[in-house]
Amino acid sequence: MSTRHRPRRRSRGFTLVELMVTLTVLAILLVVAVPSFDGIRLSSRLTSYATDLVASSQLARTEAIKRNAPVTLCVSSNGTSCATSGGWESGWIVLSGTTVIQQQPAAAAGYKLTEAGGAISLTFESTGVGATQASVTICRASPSVGGQERLVKISATGRTSITRTALGTCA
Repeated sequence: MSTRHRPRRRSRGFTLVELMVTLTVLAILLVVAVPSFDGIRLSSRLTSYATDLVASSQLARTEAIKRNAPVTLCVSSNGTSCATSGGWESGWIVLSGTTVIQQQPAAAAGYKLTEAGGAISLTFESTGVGATQASVTICRASPSVGGQERLVKISATGRTSITRTALGTCA
């Protein structure tokens, strides 16, 4: 009787060594990738706050011209009236007389919106020209990624600009 050797079938699946190598590579990739995702999230949030502030200032200017009356963009923590103190991070409103045209809620905890001259309100006259200009720095109170900031400039004529900076001077 002859003995035949049956070809041995190779089992399918992963060996323990292959699994460990794969998990090690995955762990290294996560360690490298997670901090950059935090930077992207921070950048997105700063840009969002800057864009909201620009949109509100443009709305205030447009409404002043449309209503032929002064319209104010001011800090407001309650969303119904202008605050007498506080920072822009507590929220703001666009106000015509006693009518609230737009309300912006407070920024997330840990974010600061600081006006260089300490202004807490901007008024646009019926011609669309503002009584003052503003320069608002938007930043993370304790910078975690490269000290990213956004600088929103609102000129007396109502022209706005957003500048990305990395000075890390959030105060």
